[in-house]
Amino acid sequence: MATPDNAQRGGLLAMLHKFAYFSSFLYACIIALLATPFFQRHAVYQHAVRIPWGAKFDLPEKYRLAPGKTLNCKLTTSDNVTIGAWFVLSEPFYQSLRQASPSLEQPSLAAVQEAVRTCPTILYFHGNAATRAAPRRVQHYSAFSSRLRTNVLAIDYRGFGDSDGTPSEDGLTEDAKTAWRWLLDQGAKPEDVMLVGHSLGTGVTSRLATFLAREGVKPRGVALLAPFTSLSSVLETYDIGGFPILQPLQTFAMGRKLLKKLLRHEFDTLGVIKDINVPLFIAHSQNDMDIPHHHSRTLLDVLLDPHLPASPVSFPDTPDQILSSEDYATFLEAQKQRRAARNELVRKVEVPTFGTVEEFEGTAGKVVYVETFWGAHADVGLQEGVQDAMASTFRLAQHL
Repeated sequence: MATPDNAQRGGLLAMLHKFAYFSSFLYACIIALLATPFFQRHAVYQHAVRIPWGAKFDLPEKYRLAPGKTLNCKLTTSDNVTIGAWFVLSEPFYQSLRQASPSLEQPSLAAVQEAVRTCPTILYFHGNAATRAAPRRVQHYSAFSSRLRTNVLAIDYRGFGDSDGTPSEDGLTEDAKTAWRWLLDQGAKPEDVMLVGHSLGTGVTSRLATFLAREGVKPRGVALLAPFTSLSSVLETYDIGGFPILQPLQTFAMGRKLLKKLLRHEFDTLGVIKDINVPLFIAHSQNDMDIPHHHSRTLLDVLLDPHLPASPVSFPDTPDQILSSEDYATFLEAQKQRRAARNELVRKVEVPTFGTVEEFEGTAGKVVYVETFWGAHADVGLQEGVQDAMASTFRLAQHL
């Protein structure tokens, strides 16, 4: 005869079993949904989150930009998709317009053409979700146009904001190419245009930069703010509400292979970053909870690797591989030589209240990495110390 304690224990176990079955079923449903193109696209790009809701893109002044400083325009891609964009005038050029015309109407295309001939221009690619009118993004335009004194062209990718179409990796790359061509059509010189991306936009920036490198075209430089090595690597640790939703699949080889097979959007910055043929700037904050700063560290290591002594022995990839004592000693000595060469190559400055700045001469020019204590994910580009380092990297001092 069952005792009350045994009966209670049995009821609790039954409830736990039901909860486990339900949780497993729910988890399987979530993974199945994320594997479908529609749900995966919305999970990656979050383009349906159109903050600010009901934005009036033809009225940039509503979003704290100065009267008459921003041209709202439409660009048409080679595959006939219309995307929305803002061209924000640099502060010095805008002030000269204010003095000439107190009416402060929306700048004309002729004014834009004069602006790109007068000042450098940042071609800015934002992250996922929201629109070009989102408050933090507008803060970036304002900071770049005033502190760096550059023009800013910011686009909403296809499917974002008031842009037509549906986002995809190739589609966003085509949007970036369209924005680049539009600037050149207005009279901008490649050496006067900087490519700047944040978060998802770093993947777009890297793809545009490597495309231009293959074409033999050199922009002024490339800046990656809070970049990732690849989308698949981000998803390995990505969480929703504190729960690492894909972590269970990472615990076994079959799950990892399944994730890589199901992911339709890669943005493999790690695989292409060595092909960028212009000065490169990377910034990441240590308190970034969305994309850990070790992604930027990995990118930096890849850029440094060609300049360091090669190791004759590779460390085992799996625990079942064992190095001999002789090979292990050789490996340690090679690592010691690589660290010494790295310390000699990289100039590192520690700023106690800010972070660290590392710089070296890469194959295609200067490489600068700024690792800040502050800024989290969304605000690293708003750090004035980061902006000053960008100004130095891209030779903007003459415009300050």
